[in-house]
Amino acid sequence: MPNSAENRDKLACRCNHRDPPVTDNRDTIYANPVPEPSAFRFDDSVARVFPDMIKRSVPGYTTIIAMTGLLAGRYASPGSHLYDLGCSLGASTLAMRQNVQHRDCLIIGVDNSTAMLKRCQTVIDTDSHEVPVSLVCANLQDIPIVDASVVVLNFTLQFIAREEREAVINHVYAGLRPGGIMVLSEKVTFEDPRLDALNIDLHHQFKRANGYSDLEIAQKRNAIDNVLLRETLGQHKQRIAGAGFGSCDVWFQCFNFASLIALK
Repeated sequence: MPNSAENRDKLACRCNHRDPPVTDNRDTIYANPVPEPSAFRFDDSVARVFPDMIKRSVPGYTTIIAMTGLLAGRYASPGSHLYDLGCSLGASTLAMRQNVQHRDCLIIGVDNSTAMLKRCQTVIDTDSHEVPVSLVCANLQDIPIVDASVVVLNFTLQFIAREEREAVINHVYAGLRPGGIMVLSEKVTFEDPRLDALNIDLHHQFKRANGYSDLEIAQKRNAIDNVLLRETLGQHKQRIAGAGFGSCDVWFQCFNFASLIALK
């Protein structure tokens, strides 16, 4: 993070606003017919239902968050920074905070949605663990990665323009300490069209089993298709290797949702 107050002020929008405690409201955003669903945005309507939405939409999400915390506990080094890039409501931030043993670390949560960060601040405020957390409202491409031991991008890179992703991963690598770790979780696509179609269908079955109607599934897909841009695991691995990471592989996958770890 920048050392000067001037640079910090340029990036940070401290969320002093205090919302009521975050509750797990039911996601019904796409329950009624909409002639032309607008592009998916992380606005207040999504922030209000996000815990329910992601739990019912992303297979393995709870496991990925819990293991993110364990990985942070293992790789966080004294006096270092830990970054949660695209922190949304702070699930990964909180998991890291609850597992890091070094109180002189700083966890930096970054998101460009003010609605998400306001509720994230409430989550952090109700947590009793002592590792400090700084929330920054900014595009993750604009955030300096400095003296980091852990950098987490859980379902974040997929919302960044493809032509900007290489620079993001290179920037993460440059800011990591030797021995540091990057956790990258993404919704992926498959080179084999039959496997891609199968995993999309299995994901839709997962959503139906969690109470989403066919209308909700179809409208959500129409809204997010040109916002969430999937890539193959091979493309992610190639980009990570090109940045300089010595080791990288998938540690978790369920259908078309996967999480990779990369070690510097």
